[in-house]
Amino acid sequence: MKKVLVLGSGLVASPAVSYLLDHGFQVTVASAIVDQAEALVKDHEHGRAVFVDASDEAALGELVAAHDLAFSLLPATMHILVAELCLKHGKPMVMASYVSPEMRSLDAKARDKGLLFLNEIGLDPGIDHMSAMEIIHRVRKDGGKVRKFASSCGGLPAPEANNNPLEYKFSWSPIGVLRAGLSQARYLKNHQVINIAGPRLFDYSWQVEVGTLGEFTIYPNRDSSIYKELYGLADASNVFRGTIRYNSWCRAMRWLKLIGLLDQNPMDVEGMTWHQYLRTFLIGASDTRSMIAAFVGDADHPIIEWLDYLGFMDDEPMPFTRIPPIEIMAHRMNERMEYAEGERDMIILRHHFEVEYPDRKEDILSQMVGYGIPGGDSIMSRTVGLPAAIAVRLILEDRISLTGVRIPIDPEIYKPVLEELAEMGIGFEETITPL
Repeated sequence: MKKVLVLGSGLVASPAVSYLLDHGFQVTVASAIVDQAEALVKDHEHGRAVFVDASDEAALGELVAAHDLAFSLLPATMHILVAELCLKHGKPMVMASYVSPEMRSLDAKARDKGLLFLNEIGLDPGIDHMSAMEIIHRVRKDGGKVRKFASSCGGLPAPEANNNPLEYKFSWSPIGVLRAGLSQARYLKNHQVINIAGPRLFDYSWQVEVGTLGEFTIYPNRDSSIYKELYGLADASNVFRGTIRYNSWCRAMRWLKLIGLLDQNPMDVEGMTWHQYLRTFLIGASDTRSMIAAFVGDADHPIIEWLDYLGFMDDEPMPFTRIPPIEIMAHRMNERMEYAEGERDMIILRHHFEVEYPDRKEDILSQMVGYGIPGGDSIMSRTVGLPAAIAVRLILEDRISLTGVRIPIDPEIYKPVLEELAEMGIGFEETITPL
């Protein structure tokens, strides 16, 4: 029986651990929060939960050496230590995070040892790569050229659960969501590189209709320009990857940034109430609502309702001493913007291609909309955890021969993973329109 080491026990781990146990693997969930790990393996005869401090290289090394593969759900900054231990002990590794430059630097060493370090095998990144490449390779095989490519993804509350004024709820790390909204971005438009500084990210957003679900906002996600080469889109004038949100969330993020409530430098807040803290970012009238209205230039602006909903006008003391505002915001949002029992989350992932063949032009829209299971796994945890778990199985069954530091853009990886996901109800609908 093959042994899988799952590092981490967070929000997306449950479907992956269940999948691996159901498919006959011995699974060790190693976490700093043992109660969470125990809840994942339950009482399964082939599952066990152990404590690990991910910064304890000796303890981590012992666990890696005792298993056939390391599946890391740890924060991205911790992957390198795990990868170095996998090199030392000759073990393959799987993770859903973006490839870092440090991870990329291990490519030659992994190849030399015949090991696969598979990154970006979650939802976004992950399913987005695989589903896009499936179409790109098909178009190329049929003699076509992709002239324009746009891909966007978002994890959101399902419409019936979209019931707070910011139109968002957290199915993964709040601090991760907020930091992603501060990132600089770039994309290609008419062969030109469009660079966007982090503070202006939400100034470059626009609306799109998603079937019967209505209107959403799309804004740029990281550096899209690299996918021209990575995806083999040599003939494309436009290459864009974006994030999908309900409209209020993007407006809220823009104003929270402008006020300074997402700043990443620590500040002293000891002894402050939430209301006093908010006022440190504002000047003018004695009335806080008037101060906010003066800042945004609109007495009826929804930022007043958003800040009130998040509790920043409360007179209760804050539980902090010195902390960055972005972490304060993550704390407050985590308290106020959780999913209630039985509420569903939703995933929207859509690819839009303009394709030219020798005899015709086509518009291809490929779209996936998925929902969480009320009282069960979220669709976010399923679409992040299951692709990675399937890849773990394929590697341990010797069905993937690739080595080195990889992402899932090769047919050897994406074909079996997408086929199995479709059998689980995680698939795409495609519409082709002549141009």
